Amino acid sequence: MTPSDGYLLDNRQREAGERFDAFATLFDPTTFRHIEALGIEPGWRCWEVGAGGTSVVSWLAEKVGPAGRVVATDIDTSRLAPAGRPPVEIRVHDVGAQEPPGEGFDLVHARLVLVHVPDRDRALRSMIQALRPGGWLLIEDADPALQPLTCPDESGPEQRLANRLRQGFRGLLAERGADLAYGRRLPRLLREAGLHEVEADGFFPMTSPACTALEAATVRQIRDRLIDAGLATAEEIEQHLANVEAGDMDLTTAPMISAWGRKA
Repeated sequence: MTPSDGYLLDNRQREAGERFDAFATLFDPTTFRHIEALGIEPGWRCWEVGAGGTSVVSWLAEKVGPAGRVVATDIDTSRLAPAGRPPVEIRVHDVGAQEPPGEGFDLVHARLVLVHVPDRDRALRSMIQALRPGGWLLIEDADPALQPLTCPDESGPEQRLANRLRQGFRGLLAERGADLAYGRRLPRLLREAGLHEVEADGFFPMTSPACTALEAATVRQIRDRLIDAGLATAEEIEQHLANVEAGDMDLTTAPMISAWGRKA
């Protein structure tokens, strides 16, 4: 997949930076906790797949130190430039269509990536191929179908509008090949791929400034797509954004499932 293939959430849009900041606030603590538990140490070789922003890449670089290596890849690396100094190497790469950018990695990590990749099976095989024996794969991906609402407490017209727009957003994702139930399958997929010591957990943030910021940035980013598809009017979107800004709704994200396993 290339950026011209109609990816709904283009990294080059202004709102993408706001979304990456919100993701970092919401999910970095969970990601870092998992990677710490896998035993990361100086000298490790890491592949950060679909890096998008810099928060995880920079954290990994600090952990592995000058003796280590962090390969950060994405189909669009425009927001990765600030992290592009040793031990970080930045590459334009499509995990679902190209061979891995190396081998012998101690850790391969992808967060909120594979749900959007058309050839997820190939991407998963590529990531496992790149691991050294004993290396760890950590995949963290959303499962919107587990919890499809942006306002689980649908108490009024503001919440009903928010949930209708979220339904439209997920419809647009599905049209572009996103698997909205991918997260729950990760433990089974890792076992079937031959990984050992497979475990998983989930994180479901609710009611935080980062949830609010993520909702506003996402709706602004897909505004024209929603209107063009007849899923919302411009007036409804402006009303929803005003409702979000008012801060009176309990907004959520999709659950993020983290699954990890070790290569034999």
